[in-house]
Amino acid sequence: MVVEQARRSPDAIAVSHGDLRITYGELDVRSAALARRLRSAGVAHGDIVVVLLDRSVDLIVALTAVLRAGGAYLYLDPVEPTGQRERILADTRARHALTDIDSAHAIDLPVVVCVEDVKDVEDVEDVKDVKDVKDVKDAEDAEDIEPETASFDTEGGAEACAMPVDSPAYVCYTSGSTGDPKGVVVSHRAVFRLVDDPSWIDVRDDDVFFQLTRVGFDVSTFEIWMPLVRGLRLALGPALHANLDLADLAGIMRAEGVTVLWLTSGLFHKMVTHQLDGLSGIRHLLAGGDVLSPAHVSRVMTAYPDMLFTNGYGPTENTTFSTCWTTRESGPESTVPIGVPIDGSSAVVRGPDLRPVADGEAGELWVGGSGVANGYLHRPAETAARFVADLDPAAAPGSRMYRTGDLARWRGDGTLEFLGRVDRQLKIRGYRVEPSMVESEILRLPGVVQAAVVPRSYGASDTRLIAYVAAGERDPSTWAAFSASLREQLQAVLPAHLVPWAIVIHPELSLNPNGKVDRSALPSARIPRNVWNEYVAPRDSVEARLAEIWSEALDIDEVGVEDNFFDLGGHSLLAAELLAALPVEFEATLPARTLYLRPTIAELAKELRGSAGESRPERSTDASAQ
Repeated sequence: MVVEQARRSPDAIAVSHGDLRITYGELDVRSAALARRLRSAGVAHGDIVVVLLDRSVDLIVALTAVLRAGGAYLYLDPVEPTGQRERILADTRARHALTDIDSAHAIDLPVVVCVEDVKDVEDVEDVKDVKDVKDVKDAEDAEDIEPETASFDTEGGAEACAMPVDSPAYVCYTSGSTGDPKGVVVSHRAVFRLVDDPSWIDVRDDDVFFQLTRVGFDVSTFEIWMPLVRGLRLALGPALHANLDLADLAGIMRAEGVTVLWLTSGLFHKMVTHQLDGLSGIRHLLAGGDVLSPAHVSRVMTAYPDMLFTNGYGPTENTTFSTCWTTRESGPESTVPIGVPIDGSSAVVRGPDLRPVADGEAGELWVGGSGVANGYLHRPAETAARFVADLDPAAAPGSRMYRTGDLARWRGDGTLEFLGRVDRQLKIRGYRVEPSMVESEILRLPGVVQAAVVPRSYGASDTRLIAYVAAGERDPSTWAAFSASLREQLQAVLPAHLVPWAIVIHPELSLNPNGKVDRSALPSARIPRNVWNEYVAPRDSVEARLAEIWSEALDIDEVGVEDNFFDLGGHSLLAAELLAALPVEFEATLPARTLYLRPTIAELAKELRGSAGESRPERSTDASAQ
């Protein structure tokens, strides 16, 4: 399809990267020469070719060449840790790599081809024996091809061969929720379903797409191939990293004239908060990858009423997008829905009995259609467990669906709502909890830029939710009051077991290379004090010892004597444990209701003094000082 565009408009700019430009004609010739080099190096149809290159014009040429040679590309980022790269390489069992001279030493495979070998294509006179993949002309016709094939042929009468459209186009490694990287094998058919005449995006002839995500992230399939199969310009953005300057990013987008932009949820929230003006030239903004804040969506749509906005949802295993919610409205949505299945896709919400649940009920989301990937590379058991037969009696023979492991429900308006992950569910005080649901509630609150909710264990039967919130440019001196305000607002709408034990405020939350909040980078130190009242230090040994006990039990850095036990995150079970420990520490026994009636250290200390005096705490303090 890209080659056909090159033949139609060879002088049109295909790819831009800063001051560098390459036309469709140049992309055609350079990728053809490189594809011929790969074929001569032994790349056969369906072979995995590892591509190790920085984001560049050469990278786009290389990906195109791999497909033209009949291979399937697997992109690895040169900046990824060596150990991770080696594990993936061992898992792929690949023999061929495509890289540049600077990175050739970093990849240990039998055959390594460097892009510099065929870079000077002006001297290449004969590239017409390269076998080019011809696109399946029509999605409906593709369903009727028997056997289903994509053609590889040579111009000038050379032999032709056939390749099934279900042969792999690329392999994308994803750790999912397990942390164990798995290679997802995506077919040509699946990519075709994504880019062929989609109704969920309005593509225009003058659009400029921006390639910003890590190429190893499956959204790059949309970013790269959607414009190139239509003869549009693909502008390459800077690499995503922790020190990315949002003002610089906005400047690059303006300079490139970007009109269609995808942002991962973390970067979307940051841009709307800090660089809303930087989105001024965007005609269609797409975001997703994690829960979106309704307030941020409303803010951007209010600022740009003519902008089209899409919340895109989908696992890698169903080729970038499974469902999309597209709107021009800035109305008050309590949550941002993930929409309806895109063209060529289907979605079913099933209960534990595998039957579809009623509208409004939560269940596991299954997605199907021609976008479903072939499976996991070299993992037949895991493929069989997650890629399953379509249970719909009306489905075509052989149809498959992917069990996403995501919780969802159909809303009254016919759209899907994302509710979290099945495997992130946990038990807190006997209640089943989904942290993503709490994140969604926090993201609705004013002043919240980003949010992440994670469980923290304090023994076999004590698990607590900790919320980390990015407050942007808010004055740090107001963080404690802001945290207390957020907890108070959550207490008004959530049951007690869903209210986070603590809400920790930061200027921003770190993003991983895919642009999502990096939960592994969240601090694990003690929680800072986060109540509304001023800190009052202990005034005697009883209050000092109680403050130590509360700090230890609540895992809070510093507790004041006027702090309310329940405002700090205490609950009935913990209250019972603390009261049970008092006889050992203070030789005093207090009624179970005491902590509810006297919920501060100052009040509790007064009760203890009246009950047993200070003798034991004084001796303990003196002994520790010697």
